[in-house]
Amino acid sequence: MSAPSAGNGALASPGGPGDPGHVATAGLSLSPFRGLRYVPERVGTLAAVTSPPYDVVDPQGRLGLETADPHNVVRLILPRPEPEDNGERPDRDTRYRHAARLLKSWLNEGVLAPDPQPALYVYEQRTPDDGPGGELLQRGLIGALAVSGREGGVVLPHEDVMPRPVADRVGLMRTTRANLEPLLLTYRGKGGASAVIERTVDHEPLLTTTTSDGTRHRLWAVTDPGELAEVSRDLATCRALIADGHHRWEMYLRLQREHRHLSFSPWDRGMVLLVDTARYPLRVRAIHRVLYRLPLERALAALGESPEDGWRVRRIEGPLDGALDALATAKQDGGNAFVLTAGDSVYHLLTGPEEALLDATVPKDKPAEWRRLDATVLHATLLEHTWRIPDGPDDIGYLHAAAAAEHEAARSGGTAVLLHPVDEGVVRRLAEQGVTMPRKSTSFGPKPATGLVLRSLELG
Repeated sequence: MSAPSAGNGALASPGGPGDPGHVATAGLSLSPFRGLRYVPERVGTLAAVTSPPYDVVDPQGRLGLETADPHNVVRLILPRPEPEDNGERPDRDTRYRHAARLLKSWLNEGVLAPDPQPALYVYEQRTPDDGPGGELLQRGLIGALAVSGREGGVVLPHEDVMPRPVADRVGLMRTTRANLEPLLLTYRGKGGASAVIERTVDHEPLLTTTTSDGTRHRLWAVTDPGELAEVSRDLATCRALIADGHHRWEMYLRLQREHRHLSFSPWDRGMVLLVDTARYPLRVRAIHRVLYRLPLERALAALGESPEDGWRVRRIEGPLDGALDALATAKQDGGNAFVLTAGDSVYHLLTGPEEALLDATVPKDKPAEWRRLDATVLHATLLEHTWRIPDGPDDIGYLHAAAAAEHEAARSGGTAVLLHPVDEGVVRRLAEQGVTMPRKSTSFGPKPATGLVLRSLELG
C-alpha cells in the first residue's frame, strides 16, 4: 500500500551530518542496532524457530509452532509457562517473567547471540502468489525507528487499538526488555534507501530459510557508514504509515512515556520493518469477525424486525470462494455488504442499509468516507444498534482468514461476518487526515516473520 510521500506535504530534512545514528527532527530516523539472532547450530532449522506475528497465531498453529522446535520464538511472544505448583493458572505477570527467563536462558546457552556490531537489516520475502511470475517479492529495512506520537505527523496510524492487547504487549516488552518482532510500516522514499537495498542483495546473505507456507526469507546486515548515511538522508524526508502493528506501536509509545525521565533511552526506539511501497506494493486483505454468542438465526431475525432500516438479505451459493466473489460483486455497486454464515456452508449476502439508519447510528464527526466503511457500519450500526453485541473478546473474535472465521463460527455456534478488503487508497486518504479506521479493519502483507532478528534493549 502507499504511504504518504514527501511530495504530499514534504518533510524537511533535519540537515544532520552523515552520522547513521543522527536523530532526525523531522521525518523518519532509523538506527542500526545489534540484532539478536538464532545460532543455526543450536536449533533444528531456522524455519522451525520462526513464527507469524503474535496476533495471527491461532491456538492450533501455536501448538504446532511450540512442537516444531523447543526454541521456537512463539514461546517468547505468546509465553505459556507450566501451571503453578498449587495447580493454579499462571497470571500475566508470571507469563511475562517466564518469557524473560526463557530469553535470558537462550542467550546464556548460546541459542541466541548478538551480532558483533550495529546494523540495519535488509529483509527479503518471496511469497508464492497467483499473480504474474508466481511469487510476490518484498524487500525492506529492519531497524530501530524513533518513536513519536500521532501529533508529530511522522508515523501515521490508520486503525484504532483495543486496550487489552496493548496492555498485554506492554507487560511483555517491559519484562523482557526486548523488541521481539518487527512492526510493518510503509513509506515512499526518493530512492536512496532502495538503492542501498538493491546493492546489498547482490551479496551473500546472513541467513536463508523457507517457512512452511513456502515463503523464502533472506536477511543481510548493512554496516558500512556511507550506506547507512544514504539511508538516513532518504528516510529523513519521509513519513510512514503503520501497515501492521498498531497495538505494538502504542506499546512503544507507552513505554517511551514510562522512561521519559531518561536522557538517552533505548525505549525511544522500536524495531520495525520499513517497506518502500513505490517499489514493493503491499497486499491488503480484510479481517473478519466471529460473533460468538449470536447464532445466525437470531442475527437474521433481528435484521427483519425493522423493515424501514433497509437491510436486504439474500441466500447465495457456496462454496466459500463463490460467496466471497458474490461479496466482491456487491461491493462494486457501492454501499455496504457483508456475508453471514454459521460455518455450515450456507451463506447469506447482507446489503444496505437506508441512509436514515446510518445517520442515526454512525458518528457524524468524521469524513463521509469513514462513515461508509464496512467496518464502521458493522460496529456502529449492526453490532451496537441492531444486534446489541458487547464490544469485548468474549463476544467478538477477529480472524484474518475467511475459512478460519467460518470454522470458528461452526465451533462456537455463533455467526461469522465476512468482509471485503478496504481499498488501499481509502486507508491512505484517511490517515493523511489524521482519521483512524475502526480497529482490525485491514490486514496488510506479506507480514514479516518473527524470530529472524530480535532487538534487546540491554544492548542499547
